[in-house]
Amino acid sequence: MGAYDQLRRKLEARFGRAGVIGDPVGRMLYEYDGGVDRATPDLVVFPQTREDVIAAVKLAHQAGAPLIPRGAGTGLSGGAVAREGGVILSLNRMRRIVEVDVENLRARVEPGVVNLEFSDQIAPTGFYFVPDPSSQKACTIGGNVAENSGGPHTLAYGVTVNHVTGLEIVLADGAVARLGGKTAECQGYDLVGPLVGSEGTLAIVTEITVKLTRRPEAARTLLAIYDAAEQAAATVSAITAEGIVPAALEMFDGFSLRAVEAYIHAGYPLDSAAVLLIEVEGLEEEVEEQAAAIEQVCARAGARETRRARDEAERAKLWLGRKHAFGAMGRLSSNFYVMDGVIPRTKIGAVLAGIERISAASGLRIGNIFHAGDGNLHPLVFFDQRVPGQFEAARAASEDIIRLCVEMGGSITGEHGVGMEKDGLMPLIFSEADLDFMRAVKQVFNPEGKLNPGKLLPTYRSCRETALAAAPAGAAARL
Repeated sequence: MGAYDQLRRKLEARFGRAGVIGDPVGRMLYEYDGGVDRATPDLVVFPQTREDVIAAVKLAHQAGAPLIPRGAGTGLSGGAVAREGGVILSLNRMRRIVEVDVENLRARVEPGVVNLEFSDQIAPTGFYFVPDPSSQKACTIGGNVAENSGGPHTLAYGVTVNHVTGLEIVLADGAVARLGGKTAECQGYDLVGPLVGSEGTLAIVTEITVKLTRRPEAARTLLAIYDAAEQAAATVSAITAEGIVPAALEMFDGFSLRAVEAYIHAGYPLDSAAVLLIEVEGLEEEVEEQAAAIEQVCARAGARETRRARDEAERAKLWLGRKHAFGAMGRLSSNFYVMDGVIPRTKIGAVLAGIERISAASGLRIGNIFHAGDGNLHPLVFFDQRVPGQFEAARAASEDIIRLCVEMGGSITGEHGVGMEKDGLMPLIFSEADLDFMRAVKQVFNPEGKLNPGKLLPTYRSCRETALAAAPAGAAARL
């Protein structure tokens, strides 16, 4: 009997046969997330309580098996993929809202609570959970914590780490620890920050204390329409230069907005080269002033028209187009690669021009829909995996885009995480001393390296890293 056969029997004895998947067909359903990388786990187990998590962690630890935490599987960097096999710990059945404490502006939730469902359930209180990834209808708050997710409203409110004050975690050997809590400040080392965005490589999160934010009194949503993408890009910096911080500031290029409009019918103009979707929130008088000021800035920057959503229905339609944009792209291509990089706002025009050159050099179409306000790009590289060489070309083009972002003073990810997609690219922004320090932190929490191995930090030279080392000037050569 193999090691995983023994582990399966032990897990089934603890969780029942319905709580463990070990057959090949069932395991195939867990070999991927929302990204392009795939690997098949040896087992999948479904804890429903903290005690279940502790039991699963201890059994995996005793067997020396890798353990991969997984939420809804909407991640885009391979973070929930069992790169080295092992046991996937699916946390999406842990969906209790433990406490809602409006007086202290806090709530405690389990990791499997769905992002948007949580805000909907607490809506009668007048408060909500701010981070709003495009996948918020499906993604879990535990997954948001693992990836430090953002969303369109990151510009004004920050990412997940800015809305988490406490964590309950299970360490690699099954020990339990509580970090932070309801208070704004904590004594001793603040370890919540390093855990948020650690992609399951430090611990398994079993409970999250989140901030509650009061829903704004008023909101105005504007659609600025341009005949040149460069004008839209220049507007982004012009708005912030005026001292205005919108709640959200999104950009679509013409190719992408036409694809979205054909699917959603949100009212995006089909003849434009680019649009900005801009939202301001706050007190009624304040948002009215800001909306008027933004209209003036857009006009000065070359917008041919700036529309305001007339009512809540029209506002919701405009945002539906943004939230379902990636889904709309599935109508254009059998496959597309969603990349995630960050640049300074002032470099948006230059980077979009560089992406166009990368597209021409690769022979692959690239669309752009992104969080322009904080420079978080999401280029979509279209390919057909049935055509030999196209997937490799899409991956190479995507890595060229990331290199371009770094050359422009940016970073390799804004919200999708590093996962197994970009671990080989970490040396682009971190020195070996930096990486050694991160490995030392990981060693404290996860000394045997069995929690989500092969993610975030480059622990070995993958085939991709070898290829990059052989062609260090790949991006420049293509550009």
